[in-house]
Amino acid sequence: MSFAADGGRHPGWPARLGPLRVPAGVVELRPPKLRDASAWSRARLRDRAYLEDWEPTATEGWHERNSALAWPAQWSSLKSLARRGQALPFMITVDGEPAGQITVGNIVRGSLRSAWVGYWVAADRARGGVATAALALVVDHSFGEGGLHRLEATVRPENRASLRVLAKAGFREEGLFLRYLDVAGDWRDHLCFAMTAEEASPEGLVRRLVAQGYARTA
Repeated sequence: MSFAADGGRHPGWPARLGPLRVPAGVVELRPPKLRDASAWSRARLRDRAYLEDWEPTATEGWHERNSALAWPAQWSSLKSLARRGQALPFMITVDGEPAGQITVGNIVRGSLRSAWVGYWVAADRARGGVATAALALVVDHSFGEGGLHRLEATVRPENRASLRVLAKAGFREEGLFLRYLDVAGDWRDHLCFAMTAEEASPEGLVRRLVAQGYARTA
């Protein structure tokens, strides 16, 4: 299901995860590439109304920070964080075509071994199990070759689609963070969800999805 290299300095990176078949198609995760610029920008600009309410406020306008010209800097930053062992960034592909991103970020090792996970999926791939499959793949990888013990995900209470994804994956709600993050121009409350390696074991999330009929190995 996965390939990883250099387990010493930055365990779990680089890696290719999957494939996993869901109703929407065959889902795989791979490292971002510089040549993803056009597909990434096309989806982000097209899906502004679908994505903007859930993403942190930025000083640049939506078009400026999601144009193809903005991608090289983001790609370089993600690659640098991954090489330093501070993140595990992946492009989500469906049937070989880019369909979103999922990132394990703010990795802290030592006695904590914790990180957060965040994701977005293009509007035309938002149903059909893509986000759930991507989350299952990255959680299993993070707790396995990634060497982590705990993952957190924060989501606005209004984001029902993301809440369903986290619930299906087995994340548990831990509490409400008041005015936690500046999103869509204001300080927004976020629910905090988490999972530890013990909660994902022994079979892992991918095998659970397959056993429950939500996915099958491709």
